[in-house]
Amino acid sequence: MQLKYLPNIKSPKDIKKLDSDALHTLCEELRFYTINTITEIGGHLAPTLGVIELTTALHYVYNTPEDKLVWDVGHQAYAHKLLTGRFEEFPSIRQYGGLSGFLKRSESEFDVFGAGHASTAISAALGMSEARYQNKKDYKVVSVIGDGAMTGGLAFEAINNAGHLGRQITVILNDNEMSISPNVGAISKYFTRLISNPTYNKLKQEAWGMTKKLPLAKGTIQSFLSRLDKSIKNIIVPGMLFEEMGFRYFGPIDGHDLNEVIKTLEMIKDLDRPVLLHVLTKKGKGMSVAEDNPVKYHGVKANGNSNGSTNGKASKIKKNSIPSFQDVFGHLACEVADLRKDTVCITAAMREGTGLVPYEKKFKDRYYDVGIAEGHAVTFSAGLATQGIRPIVAIYSTFLQRAFDHIVHDVCVQNLPVIFCMDRAGIAGEDGPTHHGALDIAYFRCIQGIVLAAPKNGNEFRDLLYTALNHSGPVGIRYPKFSSIEFDEVGQANLLPIGSWDVEKKGDDLVILALGPMVYSALKVAEELNTQNISVEVVNCRFIKPMDNSYLKTIVSRSINNVLTIEEGVIEGGFGDGVSSFLVENGFKGKLKRLGLPDSYVQHGSRSQILSQLSLDDSGIKTKVLELIDEVKEFH
Repeated sequence: MQLKYLPNIKSPKDIKKLDSDALHTLCEELRFYTINTITEIGGHLAPTLGVIELTTALHYVYNTPEDKLVWDVGHQAYAHKLLTGRFEEFPSIRQYGGLSGFLKRSESEFDVFGAGHASTAISAALGMSEARYQNKKDYKVVSVIGDGAMTGGLAFEAINNAGHLGRQITVILNDNEMSISPNVGAISKYFTRLISNPTYNKLKQEAWGMTKKLPLAKGTIQSFLSRLDKSIKNIIVPGMLFEEMGFRYFGPIDGHDLNEVIKTLEMIKDLDRPVLLHVLTKKGKGMSVAEDNPVKYHGVKANGNSNGSTNGKASKIKKNSIPSFQDVFGHLACEVADLRKDTVCITAAMREGTGLVPYEKKFKDRYYDVGIAEGHAVTFSAGLATQGIRPIVAIYSTFLQRAFDHIVHDVCVQNLPVIFCMDRAGIAGEDGPTHHGALDIAYFRCIQGIVLAAPKNGNEFRDLLYTALNHSGPVGIRYPKFSSIEFDEVGQANLLPIGSWDVEKKGDDLVILALGPMVYSALKVAEELNTQNISVEVVNCRFIKPMDNSYLKTIVSRSINNVLTIEEGVIEGGFGDGVSSFLVENGFKGKLKRLGLPDSYVQHGSRSQILSQLSLDDSGIKTKVLELIDEVKEFH
């Protein structure tokens, strides 16, 4: 497809110059270019394909960036980036040093709020709305939120507050789970045109005002009119919840009907009150395979081949024979469920991402997806645990931090046996700083009474999961988005003493204390240094909390001079800090170096690129070891 308009869009001002036919062509170009680029380099595809027309309409109707457009999450904002001057950079999206796959304030003035976690857009937009009032400005504020994100409690907290404040804010509910019935759709379209018409709203307001001038019966008349209005809307409009919370509800409308979306936005944009526009869209719109399987095409891996054909089949990606930690978890969840009828699995809208698809199919009655509600997931699991159920809560590390208070107050204070399986712990790759699981070690370490562990491979994951199920209190198990390295589908679990470490290799010159798969990097470095007459001991520190204090005391008693800790988490408050504190308090006189994530937000890139940047790859670890023992000059 020859791109006629898209390369020339340097800002939304250029969109406003286009007539209706040109706008439709622009949408076709956006869809084609997005498919072509993202199937080649990888990224989030289906969400943004669903909002091509909506995005174009928003930038056409509103005066961005003066008017504030706030996106929830950011998966759906690729078209937004293309229409706001980032066409030339777009092929670098999610690549190391390139455009972020999410909204990023430092990247563009059009990205008015950073978006990585769901359900935040309405709260942020409401803050901007109130800032407009405080600063006596005159801009419009619009937030775009998906139906999935609307399951988050924060979204409803914001709606409640916005309805109370009563000032201008427009919430676009991007509903991509519903199909449009022709009959209902036609009635809704007509009714939306009616109630969104400025003349209609003016007359309604004036009529209501007239009742205030009536004698004593005005209260009865107003009450009757209000009940009549609500009754009519209950029949025709599926939005009374929002009306009751102080919003004017419009819709649902077809989010792929560009003309209809533009017309509706123009009608409602000047309403000086909270407004919710319900827009029905289809994920993956315009790419048949993505429409049929929007979950699979939510995010696609790079295949190195562009696939601009809207009806083409994506190339097959070969799978590694060794399963990922995510797949191992799904297998173990099923294995455990077969053996123990008291177990259940809980997730927060991440069935596929956490590997629970096979579990949900096999144990449907013991599977709970609570939606984007991590806090609820944790407290819900606590309630289950009080009644003898053993809940296994599978949530990404970066999302579990949203439930910190619930972990402390509802689980740990009561010492309830809830197991937290933290996916994406450490480097999350191209999704960047909002998705790196950088903080879980630090925030779990400070919680009294919880056990925290990290398996080096899939088989040890089995050992730790069964150990957790035999423990009477809360346990967290963290693992990266990475190969499990070793896993036997049929295996025997070994129950591990809580807090025990495993010495993988003996040595005298230096001790490396490593977490998770970093154990293998440490072993590789140790073998290389053996050829240089440097004796390195490698310890698999599978329990982060409690630590193996008896082993740590041997470091002091053996007069080991050099200790290196390696973790895929922030150094400040992390595992290395715990080791350092213990050794110092117990008379350690040698040198200690902590390797991990810095006290700054790590940007996006491939896992290998980021590990190299942070000196957490084999080469970087080796260099740090040599620096620690003052041998750098000799070996360089």
